[in-house]
Amino acid sequence: MRQRLSSEPDRYRGRRRVPTPPRSRYAAVVTTAFVGAGLVALGASAMPDAKEVSPAALADLEQASAASQDATSRAADAERASRATDRGEAGTLVAEPDIWQLPLQDYEFNTPYGMKWGKLHTGVDLVAPEGTPYVAVHAGKVTTAGWFGGYGYTVIVQHPDGSEAIYGHSAKLNVKVGQEVKAGDQLGLVGNTGHSYGAHLHLEVHVNGQPLDPIPWLQDRGVDIKLQVESIYTDVAAS
Repeated sequence: MRQRLSSEPDRYRGRRRVPTPPRSRYAAVVTTAFVGAGLVALGASAMPDAKEVSPAALADLEQASAASQDATSRAADAERASRATDRGEAGTLVAEPDIWQLPLQDYEFNTPYGMKWGKLHTGVDLVAPEGTPYVAVHAGKVTTAGWFGGYGYTVIVQHPDGSEAIYGHSAKLNVKVGQEVKAGDQLGLVGNTGHSYGAHLHLEVHVNGQPLDPIPWLQDRGVDIKLQVESIYTDVAAS
């Protein structure tokens, strides 16, 4: 819930040359080419006198030295990027799949969102045997895990987009405040705590602090609570 490496300043990859007299300039280039490029094959023979090196040979040596330095620099950059990825720093992470799914399997859809007994029922009730595990419908961070008034034992998960899912009337909770969860992670067990009249999971969705009807909101994300259909199975079946 799930953000970057500040770009490193560009490194000067050239070499600063100190002006030298015309006759010694070639010797300096040859020495740099042999040492910087690591031309081991040429190490077996004696270094030629600067006066005996042709301009074409000097150009080849200079080009080999530059290529060696560039390859070394690229290897160092790749190593730094690899270390950053291992540390999980911002800008190197692969995004988690945008998965939404049902909180339960094999339940009875009971009470929809809307007016009930003269007041707004702000969620949906999914009837299942007490002790049935329920899971997170989407990845996020647990902001509440405990007794929550009339909701009884409750888990609230805040998703990366700021929306929240509320899971009420639990018999037992399996997560703690501050814990990061993924879609499908078990949050607790169906119960009958708080203002409840039988074992069921009460599910609410809040956006900007206001309750919304979970049915159309989750349908937009590939999950149909009433038909017990979720996008992860639809996608598998279609492939």
